[in-house]
Amino acid sequence: MHLNRKRVLTFGTFDLFHFGHLKLLQRAAKLGDELFVGISSDSLNFAKKSRLPIMNEFERAHIVASLKCVNSVFLEESLELKRQYLLRYEADILVMGDDWSGKFDEFADICEVIYLPRTKNISTSELLQRIKNDF
Repeated sequence: MHLNRKRVLTFGTFDLFHFGHLKLLQRAAKLGDELFVGISSDSLNFAKKSRLPIMNEFERAHIVASLKCVNSVFLEESLELKRQYLLRYEADILVMGDDWSGKFDEFADICEVIYLPRTKNISTSELLQRIKNDF
């Protein structure tokens, strides 16, 4: 048991870690006492987006784990295992960006589901586009 400590869980790829990622994780952490972050494995990212992330899962996990607001990270191997991850980490709250709004409501039977607004004008896709435009 986690002795009445409110546990927050979130998931993401966190490739090319940027200010939007940081703000999401900081806001998620403020909703509870402990923040657990599922980092999409390289193989899961490939299955979702038909490309590997720029930074590998080891690098991405270490960056996220180094943040003061994050208690622990783990590799998310499959989208179909979200319920098991929530149960394993005894999540009280699932936090996702509002670009996923409504997609995880099925887990409201085991935890609160909160969708946080994305930080405007920043995303990994936008960063990649900026880099392409500059070269």
